[in-house]
Amino acid sequence: MLEFIQKSEEEFYKIFSRLKKRDFSGNEGQAIKNSTFQLSSTLLAKLGSLVFTIIIARLLMPELFGLYSLALATILLISSLSDFGISTALITFVSKSLEKKNNSKAKAYFKELIKYKFYLVILGSVILILSSYFISHFYYNKPIFLALLAGALYLPIVNLSGFFETAFKSSNDFKIPFFKEILFQIFKLTLIPFGIFLLLKLNLLTEFLVMSIIILLTICYSLSFIFLICFSKKKLNYLNLDSKNLTFSEKKELRFFLYPLIATTLSGVFLGYVDTILLGHFVEEKFIGYYSSAFSLIGAASSILGFIGAAIFPIFARLKGKNLNIAFKKTINLTFLISLFGAIFSLIFANFIIKIAYGYAYESSVILLQIFSILLIIMPICSIYEIYFLSQEKSKALAKLLVFAAILNVILNYVFIIYFLKFGMFYALIGSCIAVISSRLVYLISLKIFKKKLFPKS
Repeated sequence: MLEFIQKSEEEFYKIFSRLKKRDFSGNEGQAIKNSTFQLSSTLLAKLGSLVFTIIIARLLMPELFGLYSLALATILLISSLSDFGISTALITFVSKSLEKKNNSKAKAYFKELIKYKFYLVILGSVILILSSYFISHFYYNKPIFLALLAGALYLPIVNLSGFFETAFKSSNDFKIPFFKEILFQIFKLTLIPFGIFLLLKLNLLTEFLVMSIIILLTICYSLSFIFLICFSKKKLNYLNLDSKNLTFSEKKELRFFLYPLIATTLSGVFLGYVDTILLGHFVEEKFIGYYSSAFSLIGAASSILGFIGAAIFPIFARLKGKNLNIAFKKTINLTFLISLFGAIFSLIFANFIIKIAYGYAYESSVILLQIFSILLIIMPICSIYEIYFLSQEKSKALAKLLVFAAILNVILNYVFIIYFLKFGMFYALIGSCIAVISSRLVYLISLKIFKKKLFPKS
């Protein structure tokens, strides 16, 4: 144990020393540089998203904010059809080809994957256009039809922007995505609040207002996408080369790689949005606003608390046996202590947090934030287990557990919402909170059981 601690201290000192001297030479230096940019981008995205949510929630008030949250959750759910693990495949296959100096093969994989992405994006937009009237008027019975139609433009821009951002990362360039994130957050935090302020003065119909917000969000993504396209011509040199198509065996290998990722992607999206989708059918707009405001705070806080997992991934990937087990236990213990403090803080100061962040109009969100505070313990620990599974190349086992958790989440949400709805719409929100916590707790227990089963000596 003492030897491991000493080695860990030496490793952190070396990393700090390299950062201080800006010494990024060699593979280790490049890894440190990439990790720094990646962590900075993720932190910027999470904090920017939290600030943006607080600003527009205050501007829109619960009813309009609830409609916006519902429209966006629906668009993002359908948008998941446009990924299916393609970004992960791009990093895996393109980066391996570039590492072997086979640039023409890298372009071949890029061409094949962007073709998949293009077809899926078109499919997602068509589904959204064809289903938007039914979803808004019959399932939700809420004025978000035009917002969902606007989502048909939002969906391709967001997905293609993410694809090109991943292309930079697969080329070992994390700097451009970092600056793209800065640019996007600046646009999002200035153009959209200003636009909403002007739109509210025009006294537009609710449906036009929600649609306009989705369009403004699409414009912000479009501007950052243009930034990526401009730099791709200079930085992604392999795209300028001629290349042959992939062989049949290479295409087959690529598809087999994508299959478990499809399940993982869909399960993750259902875990994240199915509660809002179901609530949209049963409760009024303002209640969705209360729910979304509380969950946004918890989601952002758990992501920040889970940063240990993102930072520890390269270490887990290198370690084996006893050292890996020690590192995992120390990480779990540290994450639990930090998360426990965050949960207690959220529970005690929920009233203060909600009123400072959103104002008195969201006072009903206080009890929801208090209930959700337990997720600040569960979600970061789940993240550590997920990192462990991925670092040890057990993605298929993780995919199965995610599918199980997603199905359980759908069932529990439906049952609890229906049961608690008998006491009133606000109680349906509490039912959804309990369902979300229960499904994630079962997921955590399942991760722990599977870890013992797959790694009996750990």
